[in-house]
Amino acid sequence: MSNLHVIILAAGQGTRMKSALPKVLHAIAGKPMLGHVLDTARGIAAGACHVVYGHGGDQVQAWHAAAHPDDLSVRWAHQAKQLGTGHAVNQAAPQVPDDATILIAYGDVPLISTETLTALAAAGAESLAVVTVSLAQPRGYGRILRNAAGEVTGIVEENDADDTQRLINEVNTGLMAAPARLLKPWLQRIGNGNKKGEYYLTDIVGFAVSDGIAVKTVNAQDAAEVEGVNDRVQLAQQERAYQQRQAVRLMREGVQFADPSRFDLRGLLLAGKDVFIDVGVIIEGVCELGDGVRVGAYSVLKNVTLGANTQVLTHSVLEGLKAGANCRIGPFARVRPDSLFADEVHIGNFVEVKKGQLGEATKAGHLAYIGDAMVGARVNISAGVITCNYDGVNKHLTVIGDDAFIGTDSQLVAPVTIERNAYVAAGSTITKTAPADALTICRARDQKSIAGWKKPKRKDRQPDA
Repeated sequence: MSNLHVIILAAGQGTRMKSALPKVLHAIAGKPMLGHVLDTARGIAAGACHVVYGHGGDQVQAWHAAAHPDDLSVRWAHQAKQLGTGHAVNQAAPQVPDDATILIAYGDVPLISTETLTALAAAGAESLAVVTVSLAQPRGYGRILRNAAGEVTGIVEENDADDTQRLINEVNTGLMAAPARLLKPWLQRIGNGNKKGEYYLTDIVGFAVSDGIAVKTVNAQDAAEVEGVNDRVQLAQQERAYQQRQAVRLMREGVQFADPSRFDLRGLLLAGKDVFIDVGVIIEGVCELGDGVRVGAYSVLKNVTLGANTQVLTHSVLEGLKAGANCRIGPFARVRPDSLFADEVHIGNFVEVKKGQLGEATKAGHLAYIGDAMVGARVNISAGVITCNYDGVNKHLTVIGDDAFIGTDSQLVAPVTIERNAYVAAGSTITKTAPADALTICRARDQKSIAGWKKPKRKDRQPDA
């Protein structure tokens, strides 16, 4: 809704984080908390987002400029002194048109859902609406006050609550929405006559009641989505809550986890049928896994596409790879960006591929480096093979034709071509074209043996000074 303006409070110093980094830039699933809130606001089609910044504001704005250089929907409001939530909202409110709806969110409440904010915006279009949640242990939260008819009459902060009021378990989350034409005058009426001397946003509930405006409530079904982060313990708790939410969603879509509590998603995962993910796997960026893909324990996948029935074995690190069907990768393999594997490629343990195109059924079983290379189909790359792609200044291309065999411990010094069906003997250093249908062998001309040579002896260890 284009007439919806979201004000996000993000000015707090976050002293309990004990960090030089502004609190709202601490990450959940690899993304700053503020980033999660902004993404959710975009998900409800907010016309504009107004971020109220204070402590570390330069860092916050720099992060946003780097992460979203083309985003013009975010506007900034500076809160020079942190004088309470009412004061914070008042820094941004003048930027909002009077005919808009204002929704107030928090940069340190990262798991708020699109569904809850959508319901809040609808409830606050013509009235004041607040999000509440019932907690078994409500300590630290403002309590929702209701009359005998169940109508909201106010919110009392814990510091100002009496013993009876502190027994109330329905609490204020701080999330509110109201028409700007109502909210702006209420903000001007807020005083600071309380124990902390701050301007509490919650005072507007009393103003609405006194003005005869009904106060609507939206109940958050999931307490985790409205919990704020004040220290690193709570940050870790929100991380686990987020990951559990993602794992449940993926399992309902058909993904099988060896243990959903030991899985981390830091981006977007698109998975086909019967995908299996073992423990300790980290998914980053945008990854797409075809039907029947299996990902082994403690592997990391970033911006990877894997075809049907491809297997990634344990402790492999893949980034920027697009692989076909029935490939076998790992264990302990590393694939770097801009790599492309055809069907049935096998990359084994301690093989590294960087910007490599590998044809169908090509194999590199172990202990090889394939960088800046175009490799044909059914090529065998033996142990210890290196494409020497860097001359100290520039990168160069190695081309290997179909059905070639590269013997153990060979070096291919790029730019160089190994033609189709060529056979390179073990231990060769190839600097010129290896012709098709021929054995190419390169050996050192001079071999020396030094008589009487003895291996070094271990020196006695000197005592510490």
